[in-house]
Amino acid sequence: MNEISVYFFLGFLESGKTKFIQETLEDPRMENGERTMLLVCEDGEEEYQPERFKVKNVVKITLESPDELNLENLQSLTKKHKPDRVIVEYNGTWLLQQFFEAMPENWVINQMMTFFDATTFINYNANMRQLVFDKVQMTQMVVFNRFKGEFEKLDFHKIVRGISRRPDIVYEYIGGKTEFDEIEDPLPFDVNAPVIEIEDRDFAWFYRDMAEKTSEYIGKTVRFKGMAAVSGRVPKGFIVLGRHIMTCCEADIAYDGFAVKTEGLIKNVKTRDWLRITAKIRMEYNDVYRSQGPVLIAESIEPAEPPEEIVVTYY
Repeated sequence: MNEISVYFFLGFLESGKTKFIQETLEDPRMENGERTMLLVCEDGEEEYQPERFKVKNVVKITLESPDELNLENLQSLTKKHKPDRVIVEYNGTWLLQQFFEAMPENWVINQMMTFFDATTFINYNANMRQLVFDKVQMTQMVVFNRFKGEFEKLDFHKIVRGISRRPDIVYEYIGGKTEFDEIEDPLPFDVNAPVIEIEDRDFAWFYRDMAEKTSEYIGKTVRFKGMAAVSGRVPKGFIVLGRHIMTCCEADIAYDGFAVKTEGLIKNVKTRDWLRITAKIRMEYNDVYRSQGPVLIAESIEPAEPPEEIVVTYY
């Protein structure tokens, strides 16, 4: 099957998705002879004006209900319209996983952009954190429309970066001025120190940075406090040491940790024991990961008191 490129536009109602897609389809540079299926998953106040499209061969399909978002229906639409590319204006209240589960095998996401109305974003994040998280976690760009000079960019920046460090952030002011976010994100610990000291509150940032930039940590020494886990999957002479991390909301709290080779420095470790460890990081195969991964070779291990906050977050 030929691959079909999917261009994803996320955000809540009146966030600017329709306007952006309309302007994109009015751009003659986008006309390359491809058949385009515009899949609209919600109706806002702004309506499409197909007569202004410079892109030809556009068919607009509206999905009225999440029940229509299923593999059988999308395969049927693909067979009927034979698109070369699909543009999706996604419903802000539908979770991305629902679309991923419905996607035909030959649909490939090529681009993902998320739009927010800056005047309501902080409130949305406070009251619908899970939906905000869902729309930012995998996107390549976050655009804040209707941004005002009196808004504090750092407030918006922190929320996005607490979810992902991947996307570019763009502030589009009323009047048309556009600025890219250039705020630096220093980590709350020194990765170049002889021993990288991880405070209790910063473990989530350390865990994510290790996952994203593993090669930069290999050969370095780290010290942190964590909760032990021991099970049949953990090889003899090893433990797992980590923390419970809340990425979005209470429903997604998960235990994340690293394989630690104890080097005989401590015995009779039980699951849920709190330990403070100093260890050198190596890249090795380990059954904990069932693949190559960062293995911590312990230099010291000692019992520790539980931290004030058992669950840590990225924000």
